Amino acid sequence: MKIKSINPHDQSTVGELKISTSDEIFKAVSKARRAFENWKETSVRKRCAYVENLTSLLQKNKERLAELITLEMGKPLEQSLSEIESELEFVRYYVKNGPKFLADETIINKDKDFYKVTYEPHGVCACICPWNFPLSMVTSGVLPAIIAGNTVVVKPSEYTSLSQKLVVDLINQTGIPEGVVNLIIGGGEEGKVLVDSQIDLVWFTGSTKAGLNIYKKSGEKFIKSLLEMGGSSAGIIMADADLENAVENIYWARFLNCGQVCTAVKRLFVEKSIFDEFLRLLLKRINKVKIGNPLKNNDIGPLVNKKQLELIKEQVKDAITKRAVVEIGGKQSVAREIKDGNYYEPTVLTNVNFDMKVLNEETFGPVLPIMSFKSEDEVTVFANKTEYGLSAEIYTSDYKKGEKIARSIQCGTVAINTDNFFKPECPFGGYKKSGMGREYGKIGMQEFAQVKVIALNKV
Repeated sequence: MKIKSINPHDQSTVGELKISTSDEIFKAVSKARRAFENWKETSVRKRCAYVENLTSLLQKNKERLAELITLEMGKPLEQSLSEIESELEFVRYYVKNGPKFLADETIINKDKDFYKVTYEPHGVCACICPWNFPLSMVTSGVLPAIIAGNTVVVKPSEYTSLSQKLVVDLINQTGIPEGVVNLIIGGGEEGKVLVDSQIDLVWFTGSTKAGLNIYKKSGEKFIKSLLEMGGSSAGIIMADADLENAVENIYWARFLNCGQVCTAVKRLFVEKSIFDEFLRLLLKRINKVKIGNPLKNNDIGPLVNKKQLELIKEQVKDAITKRAVVEIGGKQSVAREIKDGNYYEPTVLTNVNFDMKVLNEETFGPVLPIMSFKSEDEVTVFANKTEYGLSAEIYTSDYKKGEKIARSIQCGTVAINTDNFFKPECPFGGYKKSGMGREYGKIGMQEFAQVKVIALNKV
């Protein structure tokens, strides 16, 4: 059987790949297991040297990879190119800091006592990747895992298998020993087979439903799982905010990548006294947006697949039925040149409440519900009224107030007056059903390692 990669712009076939059989998956895991014996003995600096070679390969193949990303998942070409440039910063960070983050740490050196912490790999890591950032959602799992001394088996998303296979191919062109990074192809069923196989660690980014199933299976096997799952991030606009800055940041925080971002602001709360003015400015900004073929000079492309389009339509329909007001958008785009694509207009809803799906479920598309609030205490309750806890954004000129609210929100990252918080130095992950474990930074690197204390008494 084969997986077809479908262009969400016009439903044409981009390409196809053979789905891995269970036997091929088990062989990939066995190959990774054999390679692990030598890889774990390779110095961290040498592991990083292989990874460093990836930077030139990504730069050399940038246009090819960006176009393939856009063809497979509909991201505007400029945003695909931007993803590659951004990820190069992360790759360089891993290379520079890996040896430091994984070096032995002396914790006691007094009299006859000498204690140190060491970091050792787990073994074979399954990396199960999503489709919304095809490059970074491979490298975020694979590179820290192999730098820490693990070998990996990668399963790309069934929606972006071609572009993510290209990323794995480039990693394997760095000179890295055979078997350190392995590829299987498939969907959810193949992912289940991989998780059921003889692996030692799972790295997963994707839906909360799939993540909970992986967590359950990992618990039965008693292996570690690093999970980044759903999000329904709150945005908070205080009356003293710089509205121009807030509007521009909220636009990108909701509509980047057609709203298909785990940390996207999916619920916006605006202080009552500025609600009308903020809404006017936001609608003015959205009216400038160009929707269309992502390979051309457009701002918003299609949703990744028909399933995602239908889900967004259902969530908006539910809100309208419950008396939400559509301020802009609210329907599938049907312009002649994009009529076959998975296009949905950028949408803003007001008069919303917590009985609606758009405030209770994750809306993974270009839909923004907006509510007013009267006080800091009220908006904190609103922000925390979700089973998710990935990120939040606060806009205020009172930084102390901003930090006070930030500390009260139950999530892994809170940004004040910006939506640019993905930095390689910053640990990233969620509270509640948004996940478990952290990526990036020192903590993220060490998540892929076993921690051992060696205690020595100098007799």
